Amino acid sequence: MLVIRLSRRGKKHQPSYRVVVAEKRSKLTGEALEDLGSYNPFSKKATLNKERVNYWLKVGALASPSLHNILVKEKIVDAKKVAVKTKAKKEKKA
Repeated sequence: MLVIRLSRRGKKHQPSYRVVVAEKRSKLTGEALEDLGSYNPFSKKATLNKERVNYWLKVGALASPSLHNILVKEKIVDAKKVAVKTKAKKEKKA
């Protein structure tokens, strides 16, 4: 199954993300089929190739929840935003 997701790049505490199409079970930093653009979390600016994103969505690739929300914000996809689930941090015993 193909998925469109964010792949982290950049230095420590200075993330930048590439929007890539890859197999769902592949590593985040692994081989990608195609690079579709980038996302800067500090400026909240996404530069995407809209034609290619729409192509991959029509072919059957699914967008990750975080990327789905970016696509809704950029008005590439007409849908509601999805709740993004994150791992909860464990509390330390004092």
